[in-house]
Amino acid sequence: MSSRLLSVFVLLCSMSACGGGGSGTPCTTDDQCPSHFCRADGTCGPSGMPDAPMGSGDAGIDAPGPACVPNHDGVMVRSEVPLAAGAMATFRIATSATWNTAGHANNDGSRTWDLSGQLANDADTPVTLGSPAGAWWQADFPGATYSAVLASGSNLQGVFAIDANGVTLLGVVSPTGGATKTELTYDPAAKILAFPFMAGSTWMSTSTVTGYAQGVYGVYTEKYASSVDQVGTMTTPYGMFPVLRVATDLTRSSGGVPFLTKRTFAWAAECFGTVATVSGQDNATGTEFSDDAEVRRLAP
Repeated sequence: MSSRLLSVFVLLCSMSACGGGGSGTPCTTDDQCPSHFCRADGTCGPSGMPDAPMGSGDAGIDAPGPACVPNHDGVMVRSEVPLAAGAMATFRIATSATWNTAGHANNDGSRTWDLSGQLANDADTPVTLGSPAGAWWQADFPGATYSAVLASGSNLQGVFAIDANGVTLLGVVSPTGGATKTELTYDPAAKILAFPFMAGSTWMSTSTVTGYAQGVYGVYTEKYASSVDQVGTMTTPYGMFPVLRVATDLTRSSGGVPFLTKRTFAWAAECFGTVATVSGQDNATGTEFSDDAEVRRLAP
């Protein structure tokens, strides 16, 4: 099976937080906006999470409370990561792009990254988190919170769970079952995010992956090692955000022998989740890179 991008776990904001239109009210600082977010174009962004109570329909399933307001304390907790079934946002996605993940080093030790410009093969893509309810695989993943397509050009979906402790990957499935289905189970579930996280946080997990890939049974191992390695600001087509950068290294092995490595960066902002991700080429070396397999960033 081809390599998968598993950074999409934090790529979704609620429709009202990211996908809906803003008031357009002029601003120069965050505190001038009801949403507490002044966009880079000088207008107020839309308000936070919808006012649906917990569990009342897809948008409220295990979701943060209404009107999440960034407190800029440098710590990301569950309530500041709006991941839930039914959440949606638009992302500008480029494949086989050239963009340097190192960004610009500032005198205070932070970094500045800018993904507001055009990249080769750019396309705006609406992305929606799926609900486990009624899915053909629902009974096999009873703890699932949502599903998400893993990469552009693929229809495989990751099955995820989110709670106060973090985000875990339970499995990978195809859109439909049958003789040629994909249904892979992670034991234990892969740890994608660990709440709370801040600069210097690290976490890792090693999972045995078993099941069917396009109808063929297989067993292999995946190790995820993540760290919050940088802080700074990220500018996307949607606006500029204070961010924590999460670096994740995936190692896939069979019989104890690695056959795939992949590094992905995710830039996370309070109350918006991940506003950008960049994935390197398979088996590339080096801490930073500019030969990007895929680039995603939040778009209006």
